[in-house]
Amino acid sequence: MREVALVYLDRSGGLQKFVHDCKKYNDSKQSYAVYRFIISINPSDIAELDATLGNYILHNPLQAAQIFQSVCFVAIKTLSLIEQLQTEAQISILLKPTHLPPLPSYVLSLSAYPFNYTSQRFYMSEGIVIAMGTVTKYTQGARFLCTEETCPFSEGRFRCIRVHCPGATESVTVRTDFVCTLCSSPLQEDMKFRVLGDKQIAEMIDAKILNALKGYSNDKSHFRIQPFTVFLR
Repeated sequence: MREVALVYLDRSGGLQKFVHDCKKYNDSKQSYAVYRFIISINPSDIAELDATLGNYILHNPLQAAQIFQSVCFVAIKTLSLIEQLQTEAQISILLKPTHLPPLPSYVLSLSAYPFNYTSQRFYMSEGIVIAMGTVTKYTQGARFLCTEETCPFSEGRFRCIRVHCPGATESVTVRTDFVCTLCSSPLQEDMKFRVLGDKQIAEMIDAKILNALKGYSNDKSHFRIQPFTVFLR
């Protein structure tokens, strides 16, 4: 599947964009614990190349991202695109599908039962935005060092890094009670390597709520609009 991923990136122009993004990272004077890449994916084109990888992208996007992560790491090392990169774990891949299959199982609707949305895969949702918060920062990645000087993990290598995962809160990525996996000593964040990104919170309601608001009624007390929260990152 790694070979198929590389072929797709080459044919779709994604490899050229990836090389361009790597050049920006390599030319930057900022220190990065994590290098984040957004890869546009056409599920139909992927499925034509390899049905298994296409199924992975649609139903196991986190595992599919690991495949592209491995491909990107090999490309960076082979072509010497980012000199500062040390480990594969420093690469964060975000797969962005161009579309999803027009099937009911891929549509997330909070007006339909049952609410069987437990799988961590892509869904398509349409609604009306009724409120939006301000743009704030969140941690995309951070590097930690062991506080025990004799521990190998206290050196300036990227052995202990935390990368933001979809659905995770800020405390999952950054907090003060992490311990070293080698000697169990407390870990301390190396602040100059923290990578920040923008996030915004939106409140949405299902578009079908408009059907309930049609017509005229003097008594609106029986209406209750239940919005759902969407995190934009």
